[in-house]
Amino acid sequence: MLHLGDCREILPALADAVVVTDPPFNIGFSYDEYNDALTDEKYQALIAASCRPSSVVIHYPEDMFVVSMALSELPEKCVAWCYNANTARQWRMVAWFGIEPDLGRVLQPYKNPNDKRIRALLAAGSKGRPLYDWWNIQQVKNVSAEKTLHPCQMPLGVMRNIVGVTPAETIVDPFMGSGVTGVACVELGRKFVGIEIDPKYFDIACERMSKASGSIEKDPAKDIGKVSFF
Repeated sequence: MLHLGDCREILPALADAVVVTDPPFNIGFSYDEYNDALTDEKYQALIAASCRPSSVVIHYPEDMFVVSMALSELPEKCVAWCYNANTARQWRMVAWFGIEPDLGRVLQPYKNPNDKRIRALLAAGSKGRPLYDWWNIQQVKNVSAEKTLHPCQMPLGVMRNIVGVTPAETIVDPFMGSGVTGVACVELGRKFVGIEIDPKYFDIACERMSKASGSIEKDPAKDIGKVSFF
């Protein structure tokens, strides 16, 4: 189900869903419907209202301390998402608050398939080893095949990993953006609720999710488009 609106108004009714999101980073990015230059106090209040435990949050490593303070909780687990970029920052942190991931739920290829021990594992039917606590996944660039018109799009590979290792039946993304979290949920058979405040980005997510699931319905109460997947 996709909602167009303010996540702070919609989230209280979704207490059973686990939050998975990369929130606005409060770095002065130019959004149409959102002020990305809040005071520290207002930003912490936004994080506290939108990223309650249980949550999985993607952020720059230094700012994950702000998230932790806003939630009054230390993360259960942290993973480094690394990428090559023409910027000073080359990685972001993924942190699980109030829920512990199982990295063995997603397998990766063995590094050295010619090692005799690895050959034995493969011969015995092994499909790979559990994910490491760092992921080398490139950012979505303008030339990327998955690129949409959203300016800050998350890679589907990152969200596949997060959704895959997070033991949650229903996932909600309060800052849905291009809908990539929802696409990962569709691919992995999870229930998904997305919330987006910007109508332009909401439309992008609706189109993307429609292609992924093929099922659309209308909210008669507010005449707001929603998408139902399950």
